[in-house]
Amino acid sequence: MANTFKVKTNAAMPASAGTFLTLYTGPSSTSTIVIGLTLCNVHTTAVTASVKLVSNTSDTETNEDVLLVKDVDIPAKSSLELLSGGKYVIQATDVLQIDCSVAAKIDATLSILEIT
Repeated sequence: MANTFKVKTNAAMPASAGTFLTLYTGPSSTSTIVIGLTLCNVHTTAVTASVKLVSNTSDTETNEDVLLVKDVDIPAKSSLELLSGGKYVIQATDVLQIDCSVAAKIDATLSILEIT
């Protein structure tokens, strides 16, 4: 098994307010551990952001889409660190998505460990 630390970034997301945009999709035959996620508000006023885990993994348990944070306030020109205390597992084909109350005003940085 290979362990690879990676960073995934996306500037000015989402393309449309109210529509989740994919930041990361779990590759096939890979388990991913989320180490941390930082959302930076690049707007001149406060925005709200949401993070969703879309899970379509087939196993013995029920996996459904869940919000990890919903409509959290991020002040103007500030950052919010999320998902840093506990660890989140993203399985193959699971998707981590970001939404914002204003289009193209969140820069996202995701630190992960991929296990293949």
